[in-house]
Amino acid sequence: MKITFLGGVGTVTGSMYLIRTNKRNILLECGLYQGKRDEAYARNHKIPVEIRRLDAVVLSHAHIDHSGNLPNLVKMGYDGPIYATHATQDLCNAMLPDSGRIHESDVAYVNKKRLRAGLPPMEPLYTEEDALRSLRYFVGVGYNRPIDLGRGIRLTFLDAGHILGSAMVLLESEERERTARLIFSGDLGQPRLPIVRDPTPMPPADYLMIESTYGDREHPPIQDIQEQLADIVNAVAARGGRIIIPAFAVGRTQDVVYDLHQLTQAGRIPELPIYVDSPLALNVTETYRRHPDCYDQETRDFLAASDSDDPFGFYRLQYVRSIEESKKLNDAANPLIIISASGMAEAGRVQHHLKHAIGDPRNAVLITGWQAPNTLGRRIADREPYVRIFGESFELKAEVYTLYGYSGHADHEDLLNWAAPHAQTVKAAFVVHGDPKPAQNLAEGLTKLGYGRVIVPQRGEKHVL
Repeated sequence: MKITFLGGVGTVTGSMYLIRTNKRNILLECGLYQGKRDEAYARNHKIPVEIRRLDAVVLSHAHIDHSGNLPNLVKMGYDGPIYATHATQDLCNAMLPDSGRIHESDVAYVNKKRLRAGLPPMEPLYTEEDALRSLRYFVGVGYNRPIDLGRGIRLTFLDAGHILGSAMVLLESEERERTARLIFSGDLGQPRLPIVRDPTPMPPADYLMIESTYGDREHPPIQDIQEQLADIVNAVAARGGRIIIPAFAVGRTQDVVYDLHQLTQAGRIPELPIYVDSPLALNVTETYRRHPDCYDQETRDFLAASDSDDPFGFYRLQYVRSIEESKKLNDAANPLIIISASGMAEAGRVQHHLKHAIGDPRNAVLITGWQAPNTLGRRIADREPYVRIFGESFELKAEVYTLYGYSGHADHEDLLNWAAPHAQTVKAAFVVHGDPKPAQNLAEGLTKLGYGRVIVPQRGEKHVL
C-alpha cells in the first residue's frame, strides 16, 4: 500500500490523498483548495492524478474542502464510482451545484475587470452543469457496512460525528497473505455537540491518518457556549442592535439554529426575529430533516419534550430564499438575528448584511468557527479597524464576538483520546488536514501517547506502508 499526499497537508483545505494497493488506485477525498485567488485557481485546475488509471473515489463527507473538486475530476474524464454515505450523497446534491454557480458568478465578475484591462477571459473551474453531471457517479453506502472494491479491498464507513453523514474511512487490503488496515479519521467531530452522534471509537488499524485542525487548542465546554450565546443575544437586543452570524450552510447553521430554538423555548432570550438567509442552508437543512437516523439522543429527547417535531424550525425563525426578501432585511426593524453563508464571509449574501451592519456600534458580528487567513471573516475576527467589502473600505464599529466552541472539529484532547487505545499497535500515524503548528502539536501528543512512528507529511510526499 502506498499513499501520496496531494492536498490537505500543511493546511486545512484541499484534502486529497491517492492510495495505491493491489494495483488499484483509490482517490481519498477530492477537495477544493481555498486560499489566495490566483494560487487557488492554479491548484484546483490541476488534479495531479492519472484519471484513466483511477479506479474509485472515496469521500468522507460533504464539506467543499473535501468534495468540492469532484465536478472538475469528472469534467477531466473520470467516470468511475464515488463512494459516500447516503447523507453525504444527499448533501452533495445541494452543495456541488451551488459551488458550480459560485464559480460561474466569480469568474463573470473577474472577467468584467479583465475585459476593461484588455486581458483574455478566464474559464470557471466548473459550472453548475458540470456539478450536476458529477452527481451521477455517487454510490451511497450505509455506516458499518463493508463493501468490496475488488482485488481484495474492502471499504467501511464509520460515523465521524462531524456533520450529517460524515465518516471515518476504513480501508482493508489483503496483500501477500496478510490484511493491511488503514483508518482515516476524516474530520473528527467534537463529542457532546447536539444533533449528530458522537464519533465512533477508533477501530484497530495498522496505519492511521488523522486530521489536526484544532490540534493545538482546547474547546470550551459545550454548555458554556449556549450560555455565551444567550448573553450576546440579550446584550445586543437590549441596545437595539442586530446580530450578523456568518455561518457555514452545513453543520454550523443547524447548530446555531438548534441552540436559538432551545434558548427561545426556555425563555432565556427575548422573542426576536431570526432569519436564515441562505438558499443553500435551506436546502441543506431539508437534508438534515430527512435524516433523523443520524440524530443523537439529546436531540431526540429535546424533540420529544418540545412542542415542535422539527429541531430547525420554530415560530420566531424564518428561512429566506429570494434575493428580494434578503434585501428587505437591510431595512427591517431591530433587534434581529441574521444567519447567512458563507462561514468565512468570503461570498454570498452575508457580505451584503455585513456591509450594512458593521458601521453601527449597536450591532454585533458573531464568528462561530475557524477563519482562514486572508478572508473577510479573519479580518473581522482580528478586529481590524477597517475591512474591505465589494472593493470598498468600511470602518468596523460593530462589536465582534467569537464562539469557537461551535466547531464541529475535535480539539487536541478529543483527538488524542480517540487515538489513544491503539497507540501501541499502529505502525505509522500520518497527521494531516491542519496548519503547521496544530499538526506538529498533535504529532508530539501522539508520540507521548506511545505512537512509535508519527509523520507530518508535506504536499507531494509518498509513503510506502
